[in-house]
Formats: sequence, structure tokens, C-alpha cells
Amino acid sequence: MNEVLPSLAIAERLAEGIVAVDPARLPAAMRTKCEDLAVDVVGLCLTARRLDYVESTLAACDDDGTCTAVAHARTLGAAGAALVNGTAAHGEDFDDTFEGGPVHAGAVIVPAVLAACERHRPDGTAALTGVAVGVETLCRLGLVTPKLVHKAGFHPTAVFGAMGAAAGVGAALGLNANQIVDALGIAGSMAGGIIEYLAEGAWTKRLHAGWAAQSGIRAALLARQGFVGPRTVFEGVHGLFHGFAHTTEGDYDALIGDFGARWVTDTLAFKPYPCGTMAQPYIDCARRLAAWGVKLEDIDEIACEVAEGTVHRLWEPLADKQRPRNGYAAKFAVPYLLATGFVHGGVGLGAFTEGAIGDRDVLALAAKVKYVIDPDNPYPNNYTGHLRAVLKNGSVIEERQPHLRGGAQEPLTRQDVTDKFLLNAQHGGWDASQSDAALKLMAGLYQAKLDLSSLRT
Repeated sequence: MNEVLPSLAIAERLAEGIVAVDPARLPAAMRTKCEDLAVDVVGLCLTARRLDYVESTLAACDDDGTCTAVAHARTLGAAGAALVNGTAAHGEDFDDTFEGGPVHAGAVIVPAVLAACERHRPDGTAALTGVAVGVETLCRLGLVTPKLVHKAGFHPTAVFGAMGAAAGVGAALGLNANQIVDALGIAGSMAGGIIEYLAEGAWTKRLHAGWAAQSGIRAALLARQGFVGPRTVFEGVHGLFHGFAHTTEGDYDALIGDFGARWVTDTLAFKPYPCGTMAQPYIDCARRLAAWGVKLEDIDEIACEVAEGTVHRLWEPLADKQRPRNGYAAKFAVPYLLATGFVHGGVGLGAFTEGAIGDRDVLALAAKVKYVIDPDNPYPNNYTGHLRAVLKNGSVIEERQPHLRGGAQEPLTRQDVTDKFLLNAQHGGWDASQSDAALKLMAGLYQAKLDLSSLRT
């Protein structure tokens, strides 16, 4: 039986909303969010610039060109720059997150749009349009089938990132509606990203944002030159959601409804800790437990209420999460992260070295951390934390964190974002003068001709 195709596909309706976006009419909050995203992403590229996975990615690129790989002297083609910068920005898991998806938008969209504009249309207003459209598209895609992409074994940032980057780059380069439909259709065949990195802490998750960023550029450029993609890329019987969420049924209105009139990007969250998003409220709970004056030797057991949808990534196998195999695996191990927050008063960039993950006190506490599934947990609409500490004297202390700090209910200020940038830049080896110059550039990024050359080293 032949598939009955819609007269107006989801991608066509989305493209209509995208081409109608007027950067002059962006709400102030949305413009501020796009500015903060650029500052955050550049800082994240700086903090990771000397790390092995970034060096490997840069060395693997063979497309030298005119585009900036942040904090590197070598320049690349647009796709190569997007790959390197996206991988660096997402690599330490310190990038933004969207409550409801969950996806990491900035590390995909900012590198894609800036690289494409630097090469093809170096205009700040065009870049602003692209970042706004790309981030909004990526976040909204995460709302269509919440939890199902993860459940199927894929990383939503990787899958939806290619689509969001195609939309953002298409908008930035001035593609018309038909070309954007083609770009989305092409990107659907470039999307992917399995979450098997969880097994042993392999590097591939770090690559997902960069690969999605470069895929979006390639899809948009192909579409601009007349390459045709399927317009039913989203809802088709062999479309994106069928492939990655195992369903063609979803809340497509969450993607296309009032696109450009209401901006879900406003609620994008900036992380206070460089690790898995859903672990962060549990770290806050652990820090408050320590603030009660509880000592490590006082604790008999800690039980955490968790969302069922997070267990396979952050809690199981429990023994591996209590004693991570390496520093990267530790970023997705709540028992280890909770224990680190308790013992050291927080979780910083230094918590994931080979020395840090062997800390005896941290491991001793992590071994006492268990979980129970809370069927009423609001994930993914809200990220909460809970712990119930049973002490050796028989007393019990409970702590709850009702939301993600840095998110919609407790957002970071512009100064917080700047302070985070300075911390990351210092960690990456930049001095104060370099950091100040970069912040000055970012402050006017969307207001004039795009020139990223001062971000090179």
C-alpha cells in the first residue's frame, strides 16, 4: 500500500515559520540568550583547546580554509571549523541544556552558524538570525517525542542537532522556504549518534555536537545548490522520528506551533557543573547535606529518588557508576558526582582527572549511594534532585532540589555567564588580556561584520 503524502508537510510548515523570522523583531530576552550562548560556547572551546580529543579532531581535519577553530592558529573550511568547535564546546559536558528535550543546543548551533557565516556571509545580523532559528528548532524538536530517542539508544543532541543546524545555517545564509525544506530533508540522512559511549566512557558523545554542526552546514549548502531532500523528513513512514524514536506519532505542534512568535529558547539552561545535566540537582542536594555538618563516617546509606528515564544513562550498571572507569565516564555517574559534591563542596573541571576519580573518600561514599525509581518524577519537563541519607546513629536527613539551577526557575545572570567564561578561559591557558579582548568581540558579535580572527591563537 502506497504512503499517502500530506499536501503540506511538517518541514514545509516549519520552513514558513523560519523564513518569516525578522531579527529586528526578536524579543530582548531572546537576543540576550543568543549573546550568552556565544560567550558560553567560546569559553567552552577555550577550556578544551589543549585536550586530547580536541587535538585528535583538529589533526583529523584535512580541509584547511579561512574559518576559525577557536584558540587554534590553524584555519579550516567551514565544516571543519564547525566540527572542531562543536566537539570542543560539548566535550566537557559543561554546555547549555534544554529542560524538556533534553538537548544541548549551543554547542551545535553556534559553531555551525558562525563557521558558515564566516565563510559565506560574514554578517552579524545574519549570524543572530541563524543562531536564534537553529537553537529554537533544535529545542522544539526535542519536545515532539520526549524520552523516546534516548530510549531507542540514540543521543537527541546528535539526531536533532543536524536538523537544527541545517535550519540555522539555512536561515543565516538566506535560503528560501523550499531550500530550507530540502536542507532539512538532506540533514535527516546525516543525523545519528548512538549512546554506547556510556559503556566505557568512550569519546564519541563529544563528537556528536561537532558532527551535527558540520552536517547542518553541508545540508544547507547542498540545498542552496538545488539538491533535493524529502519534504516528509519528519512525519514520513521512513522519516526521522520513525528511525530514531520508533514512531511517527508525536506532538508536531510543539515544533511548528507559533514558531517565531513564542521562543522556547528563553528557558535554555546554563550548567553550574561540568557533567551530565540530570545529575546536577543531586550534587546540590549533597552539598546541602554536607552543610548540615554531616561527616563521611556518619553516613550508612544514601538513597535517591530518580526518574526511570535517566536510569540507563546515569545509574546503571550501578557498580560502574559508583566507581567510574575513567574521567569521562564519571561525568555520567550520579553516585560519583553526588559523592564528589559532598566531599569537596562542589564539582569542578578538576573532578574528572584520573587522580580525582580514585579519591578514596569519594569512592567510599559513592559505594553507599543507591537509587529508587519515582514514578511521579517530572523528567524531562523538569530536572529535580533528592537524597535520603540514613546515618549510623539511626537518624535520617532528606534533601530535595526542585529544579535545575541555571535553568528557567533559577537562571544565571549575564555576570554569571561572564564569570563562567573567565573560569573556562583561565583553565584553557588564556591570560586576562586575551579573555577581555574575546569578551569585547562577543559583546558586538551580532552588530557588525563578522570577524573571528582575534579568537585564533
